[in-house]
Amino acid sequence: MSKMQNLVTILLLVTLLTGSAPAALAQVPPTAALAAGPLPAPAPYTAQAATPADALAPAADFPADVATAWFKLFVQLTRRSPGFSPPVAARAFGYAGITLYEAMVAGMPGYQSLDGQLSDMPAMPEPPAGAQLYWPAVANAALATIARALFPTINDAPLRLINKLEVKIDGAYNAALGAESESLAQSRAYGRSVGEAVYAWSQGDGGHEGYMRNVVADYRQPTGEGLWQPTSPDYAPPLQPDWGQNRPMAPVGEATCAAPPPPAFSAEPDSAFYAEAREVYDTVRAITPEQEEIALFWSDDAGATATPPGHSLSIATQLLEQEEASLAQAALLYAKLGIALNDAFITCWQTKYTYNVMRPITFIQTYIDPDWNLPDPTDPVRTPNFPEYTSGHSVASRAAAEILTATFGDSYRFTDITHVDRGIAPRTFSSFYAASNEAAISRLYGGIHYRSAIEQGLEQGACVGKRVLALQFEAP
Repeated sequence: MSKMQNLVTILLLVTLLTGSAPAALAQVPPTAALAAGPLPAPAPYTAQAATPADALAPAADFPADVATAWFKLFVQLTRRSPGFSPPVAARAFGYAGITLYEAMVAGMPGYQSLDGQLSDMPAMPEPPAGAQLYWPAVANAALATIARALFPTINDAPLRLINKLEVKIDGAYNAALGAESESLAQSRAYGRSVGEAVYAWSQGDGGHEGYMRNVVADYRQPTGEGLWQPTSPDYAPPLQPDWGQNRPMAPVGEATCAAPPPPAFSAEPDSAFYAEAREVYDTVRAITPEQEEIALFWSDDAGATATPPGHSLSIATQLLEQEEASLAQAALLYAKLGIALNDAFITCWQTKYTYNVMRPITFIQTYIDPDWNLPDPTDPVRTPNFPEYTSGHSVASRAAAEILTATFGDSYRFTDITHVDRGIAPRTFSSFYAASNEAAISRLYGGIHYRSAIEQGLEQGACVGKRVLALQFEAP
């Protein structure tokens, strides 16, 4: 690895937001702390001169630092940006991942663009003939461009964070290659062109600026026995009822990933539906400390966290850092994971608003215990404002598990530190499927999902993940 590549490994520590690490991070190994929050300010360093070969090196010769720094910022922006519900967040992560991959693919011998494979995706810009591109600078410009486009600027806080990170990274490249470097100028222009092209394509998918319309004013909510209705205590209107009609990124083809119908609604005590509701009621009434811990660990509430897709993204970023992955490896993983998360929420939301299944809290209050969660909520997790079947946690976490397993292996043991900065202890898993299973069952422990929605959601998510893995990233 050249001097410049060693420099890149160092410089992106500077791009993290500075300040004191949370006390809970003190016991976390440095390689594992990256998903948990800001690190202490690094010691000063002196930029070293780059060699001409650095501008010709492929993306695989550079570390993933520029990519992981940006995706950690995307997690922070999701927490801070108004309207970033789980489907909206998953969409942003999807387009960010595609942007990084398309910006890097010309520097990844043996790989090809996804244009012509992803739904309605046009041809992406190609590097100018003879250009000597510095791939970390390409990535920085591309991700800054797509970040400014995808994250709302209702106030200027997100924009300031985006600009600050871009300038810090650019400043280090200027110091190393020279502010007047033709290679840097070409790299930045090319990265911006890719970000702009991906954003232009994104605007036709049905989810453009979804953060501004989580509630659809003219939506006509179905009514009838067993159908979803707003739940206490807020009785909020349904969230993103049309999201399931959005254009998926991976072509559907024969793999529609449609879930079977849920159990037929019935309030009869000997019915399958009643039995599932009773299971939720009995579980929450006698919840164990371990079950409550699991429910809270995977809750991933919008506003307080980066939402469920942000949790999966945090795990991926943590492991890329831990494994000292290359920039090319990061581009592949973020693209596959982002596409899977985006499509998981489209598929799940289509199912939710097809069947409009009543939430457990409503069934229990109506047919089992009229005082349940009244006058104030007592369930470990507050019921969200959309129909029950299938479980979004199940679909998204299993789609992510398919991608992470294909990347890191079937029996990859890892410790998830996503919520350490919130004072929530890490949890260790023997595999990504084990983590997905726990994320799924957490929703029963939380009192918000029936077992059938959890189990069918896992099947649905597996289908979505495999559909993404069927894309041809490698050139024929």
